[in-house]
Amino acid sequence: MNISFAFKNFEASEHLKKYARRRMEKLGRFFGKASGLEVAVVLTVDKFRHRCEVTVTGEGLHINATEQTSDMYAAIDLVTDKVESQIKRQVARVKAQRRHARNTDVDVFTYNLDADADLQQPVDGTDRLATKPLHLDEALMQLDSIGSEFLVFFNAENNRINVVYRTKVNGYALIDPVL
Repeated sequence: MNISFAFKNFEASEHLKKYARRRMEKLGRFFGKASGLEVAVVLTVDKFRHRCEVTVTGEGLHINATEQTSDMYAAIDLVTDKVESQIKRQVARVKAQRRHARNTDVDVFTYNLDADADLQQPVDGTDRLATKPLHLDEALMQLDSIGSEFLVFFNAENNRINVVYRTKVNGYALIDPVL
């Protein structure tokens, strides 16, 4: 687990650095030996506001949390509690999905178009995705956690491949093809 710190608008004392590092290292107990985990911590002071921002990224994981108080130590405590609760929710979701899921291989086909077609950039190639059945609310949570624009998933409710994506007005849309 790699932890990086950035301090804005103030010089951090050694005690504050050690305290923040200890609190962030405690998050490592949820991940075991996951070496690809990155934790970025930004501590900022603006007049009387002390803000702590934490971003945790890893394989299939993206968690953001921000807290601000009048005391930097309290902000660090609050943000680590917030990150812990997000991690616990994510771990519980993954366990529930594993319990109820079966692996499904989905073939995604793309077709090569003939040279006479008027398209500027034809699409070619094939991607093979392994996906697990998800309910729509689980797919939306996974879309939020990975921070992607769209998610292709096998809908457990209708047993079809669906795509959920973010709209331009901070909403979501679902593509549910009917054959």
